[in-house]
Amino acid sequence: MILSMRTKARQFVWGELPSSDIERRLLLKIDWFILSYCCLMYFTNYLDRSNVNNAYVSGMKQDLNMQGNDFNVINTIFTCGYILGMIPNNLMLQVITPRIWFPLVQLVWATLTFGALYVLRFFLGMAEASTFVGTHYVLGSWYKSGELGKRSGLFTASGLVGTLFSGVLQGAVYKNLGGVAGRSGWRWLFIIDGIITLPIALYGLLVFPDVPATTKAFYLTEEERLLSYERLKCDHDVDRRPLSWGLVKQVLGRWRWYGCSLLFAVSGETESFSSNNLMGQWLSSIGGYSVEQVDYYPSGVTAFGIASTLICATWTDYTGVRWPVLLYMSFCCAVAAICILIWDSPTAVKFFAYYLAGASYSGQATTFAWANQICADDNQERAVVLASMNMWNNVVNAWWPLVFYPATDAPRFKTGMITMLCTCIATVATTFLVRYLERREQRSTHVLVNKLEATT
Repeated sequence: MILSMRTKARQFVWGELPSSDIERRLLLKIDWFILSYCCLMYFTNYLDRSNVNNAYVSGMKQDLNMQGNDFNVINTIFTCGYILGMIPNNLMLQVITPRIWFPLVQLVWATLTFGALYVLRFFLGMAEASTFVGTHYVLGSWYKSGELGKRSGLFTASGLVGTLFSGVLQGAVYKNLGGVAGRSGWRWLFIIDGIITLPIALYGLLVFPDVPATTKAFYLTEEERLLSYERLKCDHDVDRRPLSWGLVKQVLGRWRWYGCSLLFAVSGETESFSSNNLMGQWLSSIGGYSVEQVDYYPSGVTAFGIASTLICATWTDYTGVRWPVLLYMSFCCAVAAICILIWDSPTAVKFFAYYLAGASYSGQATTFAWANQICADDNQERAVVLASMNMWNNVVNAWWPLVFYPATDAPRFKTGMITMLCTCIATVATTFLVRYLERREQRSTHVLVNKLEATT
């Protein structure tokens, strides 16, 4: 009885349990080396993005004489570079091994972090585009469906830790380094971010294991390398093939690209609460809060996002069902928007609303784990679909904040809150659409398999 409960507890926490000692050792090794590097890489990736938001309310606006929607323009410039780099970066992983490509682009963005704000944000976006979708592609290449949710959640949470740490770091830097060597605190933040990134890139170059079909990792035995490949063959396409134009026809000829892209293009906009630092802008606009408080208090949004992400990812691996997480996320964001729309509500209610909106982050890991699962039978299609999901979300992000969340709408963001309610409704509808298409494909595949078995 006790042993059974312990087994169930382990399965709940880590997903599908390994079937042998060698598989257990393999999972321990790849968990450590893949997740440690990818999480650190994504931490620095998100740290850089969050630094712009925190710097804006910590002196950058005044130092650079930023007016009107200049802040939104900076984010849009970054987003444009991010969009253009998305699919090419993921396709490069089919040509150049991840062990080389990830550290290379990380070195590029670390160098660009030290540069001018407006011009280099575009190229920084192109370099950083490799991290999120590239890592989800690699995770889908190493893990079974029952193992994937938790690992995707840990990876996504690491980016949120970067956001959380950025607020704390900005407050500490503003207080202790502001004015040192003639530089403002927010300038020191970008310098520290670049310095942190460089050793992590070197670590990836030394230890990242690539993908099962090509791994030469020194810490894996020959038996473990073979197992990493064989254990996925039953329901994954693990072979590497040359790229060809036939891939375009193949991807556009199925529902997966359209359905998954639409799902994240819509659901990703629930993150507008956090990605545009609405709470920080609200606190800064209403006054009465110090710079340190404006930096620290929005960290609660991220903290709730981390908790939601890990709990939901754990639950999806245990149950094998992904889509309900998107319903939970939509409900939380709708409640938050309603609370903020009722402007006469107490300040404590608005704090609650902004923190509750952190649940929007829980959809990231789940949506990409779901897409990895849907496209598991085609390696190259999976790479394109994952990249396209984030690409289309960022195509929307390029103009969405300018229209619905301009900085000039602070502190109320009335138009944005109404838009958020509509986004939550659209997310629920799109979730049910993708679930329907997935089940229809599964039924068709099952019928085809039965026919083939009947003829043999």
